[in-house]
Amino acid sequence: MAVFTVVIVVFLGLIGFSTALLRWNELRYRKKGLPPGTMGWPIFGETTDFLKQGPNFMKNQTARYGSFFKSHILGCPTVVSMDPELNRFILMNESKGLVPGYPQSMLDILGKCNIAAVHGSTHKYMRGALLSLISPTILRSHILPKIDEFMRSHLSNWQDHVIDIQEKTKEMAFFSSLKQIAGIESSSIAQEFMHEFFKLVLGTLSLPIDLPGTNYRRAFQARQNIVNIVARLMEERRASTVTEEDMLGCLLKEEENKYKLTDEEIIDLIITLVYSGYETVSTTSMMAVKYLHDHPHVLQELRKEHLAIRENKKPDEPITWEDYKSMRFTRAVIFETSRLATIVNGVLRKTTQEMEINGGFDINSFMLFTERERERERERERSPKIYSFCCLYAIWTFWVVSNGIIANEEICIEFSGFVIPKGWRIYVYTREVNYDPYLYPDPLSFNPWRWMEKNLESQPHFLIFGGGTRLCPGKELGIMEISTFLHYFVTKYRWEEEEGNKLVKFPRVQATNGLRVRVSSC
Repeated sequence: MAVFTVVIVVFLGLIGFSTALLRWNELRYRKKGLPPGTMGWPIFGETTDFLKQGPNFMKNQTARYGSFFKSHILGCPTVVSMDPELNRFILMNESKGLVPGYPQSMLDILGKCNIAAVHGSTHKYMRGALLSLISPTILRSHILPKIDEFMRSHLSNWQDHVIDIQEKTKEMAFFSSLKQIAGIESSSIAQEFMHEFFKLVLGTLSLPIDLPGTNYRRAFQARQNIVNIVARLMEERRASTVTEEDMLGCLLKEEENKYKLTDEEIIDLIITLVYSGYETVSTTSMMAVKYLHDHPHVLQELRKEHLAIRENKKPDEPITWEDYKSMRFTRAVIFETSRLATIVNGVLRKTTQEMEINGGFDINSFMLFTERERERERERERSPKIYSFCCLYAIWTFWVVSNGIIANEEICIEFSGFVIPKGWRIYVYTREVNYDPYLYPDPLSFNPWRWMEKNLESQPHFLIFGGGTRLCPGKELGIMEISTFLHYFVTKYRWEEEEGNKLVKFPRVQATNGLRVRVSSC
């Protein structure tokens, strides 16, 4: 009996302590003006619920607090925004009190010089260096031929086999990137790189807990090994008298290169190139195969487009730039796959100053004020006689500020009277926008024709590839890789899914036990 009593007392004590701890953590963040929401446990916040429940966590919080709420995820207090107009504003106005806000684990693992971590003039310089490697001219003359050669080799001899398309597309994205970057897709270095790289990927969305056995510790160690591999490769290149015509070769041509990068910057740029292409290209390719299998009429239309391209070609003749640009339906399939599968759930920004958000972002209103002009605007709104003047003034103010004409004043973003403290992250959560029936009628259907009928790619809510100065620089390269993969896959093969495949879509889109398909020749 005494033991039972002790157990009950301990149990009740733990409940009381846990409740007090949660309450204390909520009080820590109960600052006037903060959006509604919950903060979870100290240090860990609601990261576990976020990673386990994913979209359901977001839907539950939205049902309770609306499309703009606070939380504590991935090691930092965060405001989550699901408002399409506000999301677009945040992405388009990084210089106005916002900088990249990716988790510390990602920054540690991808490197402090990676393009996602830097901002201001450094970001402009690193982005320029990256774009110089993948300009339209280089894509056309150098990269497309390499991609075509690689895809024809990678997709050979798949017939009459059961393959894991998830594994094959991961290998495809990884080795294709290495071929473009350093021409080492089939060497022992590539195998060594791949072994470490897969461990690195797992740690980018983890808590930065540096303890043995954690994904973070394994990923950070993998980064050190990759740094050593790339540094060794750079030393070999510099010692050689042969100049290689690949991305690494261009970066090492100091006398001919407009962008002079340090070794650390080159290494981080290479890691970023491999990582960003790997995640998006492999997953989009896998999901395209899945959706095409499930929608035979879409596959029929896609195959028709690619067979027309091959009609006047010899069996081993590569596709040309003109062929690639003619793949309009293929491009629509890629966009629809990215939308429906939601390969990227959102992006993170961090505030560099306290920001106030108050009623400017809805479908009928889009305003930005300086602190000085905001009070003047309120005075004008007290008089209904000059309401139309106020509207014109607000539009003028937004245009002036967004174009940098008003400078050296504190910028204040207004949205429903909320305040975002300095140093907090804003999670621009774009997943739900992809399923908005107002923007995409019948949003849960796989309908690539929606991209053909309307120029959705140019619409302001199209944020699949980011926006503003952070628009994905490798967008066209990624689309080119997926298009070339689909070209050879649908013209050479037919496939049927095996039983037992299971997909999860958060925090990463993946088939937990692989996506196995039985392949046969066309």
